[in-house]
Amino acid sequence: MLETPSLNRRRLLALSAGTALPSWAQATWPAKAVRFVVPFAPGGSSEIVARATAAELTKLLGQSVYVDNKPGAAGNVAMGEVARADDQHTVILGHIGTLAVNPYIFDKLPYDAGKDFKPVSLLAKVPSLYLVHPDLPVKNLKEFVALAKSKPGKLNYGSAGNGSAGHLAFEYLKMASNVFITHVPYRGTGPQLTDLLAGRLDAASVGAPAVLQFIKTGKLRCIATGTPQRIPQLPDVPTVAEQGFPGFEMTQWYGLLAPASLPQAAVDKLAAAAARAVKEPTALERLSADAALAVGSTQAEFASFIAQEQKRWKPVIERARIKPD
Repeated sequence: MLETPSLNRRRLLALSAGTALPSWAQATWPAKAVRFVVPFAPGGSSEIVARATAAELTKLLGQSVYVDNKPGAAGNVAMGEVARADDQHTVILGHIGTLAVNPYIFDKLPYDAGKDFKPVSLLAKVPSLYLVHPDLPVKNLKEFVALAKSKPGKLNYGSAGNGSAGHLAFEYLKMASNVFITHVPYRGTGPQLTDLLAGRLDAASVGAPAVLQFIKTGKLRCIATGTPQRIPQLPDVPTVAEQGFPGFEMTQWYGLLAPASLPQAAVDKLAAAAARAVKEPTALERLSADAALAVGSTQAEFASFIAQEQKRWKPVIERARIKPD
């Protein structure tokens, strides 16, 4: 049957509308509330960074951005779920563990860190602090390293678990300083801190937000910060680099990731908003109160940063033979 000119026009209009839909969707993104998944339990640095960012993104994007905690399997559960999300309104908080550690300690992951996500923006870094119980006879990192070398394997340090940021931080220090200190893994930061405060542990490396109060009251002693520069909250505590280990840096970091299926125009819009969000006065105040350092990078900068972190941590993980719990 021959098609009439009017039928041809209707078909062309229908095809045109169908192909134009992605552009329309991108131009109006987000069209509904955005789910911001955090792959860890509520509380701690991840919660602080995510909620501070989400509050500002809600204002900048004109749609609600809400935090959804999905803990499990060192972040793998949430990462796998978001990698497969196709609703175009689900994003996730990336972390040193899920992006630079898990790919090297798990034999199989439910996601590909390099292919399943688009890096959006590096949001913030949280200083890792090196701590000892006050009864340990050391005042700084140099004295701690000297004591550890005089008693190989006799000192111990705790972490929130195998492959955790604290575990990495101390193994990195051990590699840099060539000391042998025994690792004691716990199931979470809480139990680890309980034993450190009680003196059942000699040392630990913990993110600043969780321990600043104990340092200020003298219940723990901070012997070094893992940051490139001293932090304002502890101006008298020198960095690891200052104490004989140039170039040493250990910070926990958090960034925004989108599923690879999110259209690039939407990613561009989200990236611009995210970079601005963490620099807004309210977000800066909230982050700085917990010693978190706002970053707000471009997509390319965050992608490059992830690659650098993977390159840095792979040999540390291999040397320490870190395996998941």
